[in-house]
Amino acid sequence: MRYNDFVKNLKDKIYSLMIQNRRTHGQFQYTVPSPDSYPFQWLWDSCFHAIIYSYFDIEAGKRELTALVSKQFDDGMIPHMIYWEKGEPADFPKIQWGKEDTSTITQPPMLAYAVWRIYLEDADKMFLESIYPHLKKFYLYLINKRDPRQHHLIGIINPDESGEDNSPRFDICLSLDPLHSMDENFQKRLDLVSQNKNCNFEIKTCMRNFFWIKDVPFNSIMVENLDCMVEIAKVLGQTEDENFFTENAKLISDAMRRWMLEDGIFWSVYGLDYKKIKVKSWAAFAPLFARICTKKEAEKLVNEYLLNDGFNTNYLVPTVDKLEPSFDPQGFWRGPIWIAINWFIYKGLKNYGFDEEAKKILDSSLALLEKSGFREQFNPTTGEGMGAKDFTWGGLVLDMT
Repeated sequence: MRYNDFVKNLKDKIYSLMIQNRRTHGQFQYTVPSPDSYPFQWLWDSCFHAIIYSYFDIEAGKRELTALVSKQFDDGMIPHMIYWEKGEPADFPKIQWGKEDTSTITQPPMLAYAVWRIYLEDADKMFLESIYPHLKKFYLYLINKRDPRQHHLIGIINPDESGEDNSPRFDICLSLDPLHSMDENFQKRLDLVSQNKNCNFEIKTCMRNFFWIKDVPFNSIMVENLDCMVEIAKVLGQTEDENFFTENAKLISDAMRRWMLEDGIFWSVYGLDYKKIKVKSWAAFAPLFARICTKKEAEKLVNEYLLNDGFNTNYLVPTVDKLEPSFDPQGFWRGPIWIAINWFIYKGLKNYGFDEEAKKILDSSLALLEKSGFREQFNPTTGEGMGAKDFTWGGLVLDMT
C-alpha cells in the first residue's frame, strides 16, 4: 500500500520539485538540477526538464528551452553550462570551464527531442519557428565541426561532453588506471579545459589532438535527434533541411555500424584507426534509443548483456558492469544508477517491444525514488541515494509510466 501511495502521488511530488528548483533571470526562466549542488542551467538537464514539464506545464518547458538557446555561440555550439547567477557555490565560478558566463564545451544533443516533445503537446508552430534557427545551427555545428575527417561520427573533446564526467570509458584517453581518485580524474578534465583555452577553442585543428572520442551514447542521441529535426523541418515546410537531416541521421547510423560494432555490441572508439574502448557500460544499450540495432542485435543486448550477471544488480541499471575492474557502486559514473540513463534504456527497450524488461527498469526506478527520494544517483546494490539532493532527473519516471 505504501508503495502504491507513493506512485499515486508521484506527479504531485515531481511538480513540487520542479517548482522548487525553478529560477528566473530577467526575461529568462530555467530550472536548476539541484539547488545546493547544481545552481546553474545545464544543457541536457534542461532538455530532460522540458520533457518533464510536458506533463503539467508546457509554457515552462518552452521557456526552459528558450533560455538554453539564448547563450548559443556564434559557431552554433550550445554550452553545457550557463552561469545565470554568479557567486555560489564557490567551486563552479572558480572553474568556469573557459568563459565568464558559460562553459566552452557542450553536452549530448537532446535539444531537438525536447522541442519535438513540447510541440506534440500543443502544436505551437510559432514556438517551433522561433527556436528552429537555433536548432539548425546547433546540429550543423556538430556535423561540420565535430567530424573533421568526414567519417560521420561526432567527436567529443572532454569526458564532460558525454554527460558522464568520470565514466571509465574515458580512462584510456586520460591515461588513467581503472582504479583512481575522483580528484585525479577531475584534474585531467580541467587540464583539457586549459588546453581548449590554449587552442583558442579551435577544435578541428588543435583540440582534437588532446582528447577525441567518438562516444556511442552521444552519437546515438545525435541520430535520434536528427530524426526529430526531420519531423520539425517537415512541420515547418523546410524540405531541403528535412532531406539533409534524414541523410545525416543515416550517415551517422551507418558509420556507427562500420566503426563501432563488433559481435553485436557497439563500442566507443578513439584514435585515427578507431580503436574500440571495450569497457562494459550502459553505453552498449544507447543504440536502442535511436533504433540503430537490428532486432537480432537488440535481442542479444537484452538476453546476453542487460540480463547477465554484470548488469543484473539488486537495483537496475548500473552504469558500469559490476564485473569491470573500474566498477564502484559509489563511484559517480563508475557504477551508480542514474534515472536519466534508466530512461534512455527504458525508451530503447520499448522501441523493440521488450515491454517486460522495460517495466523492470521502471519498477526499479520507482523503488529507488520511494526508498531514497530524489537523489542524483543510487547505489545499485543497496538502493542508497547519493550525491545531490532534490535532483530533478527523477522526474523522468513520469515519461516511463
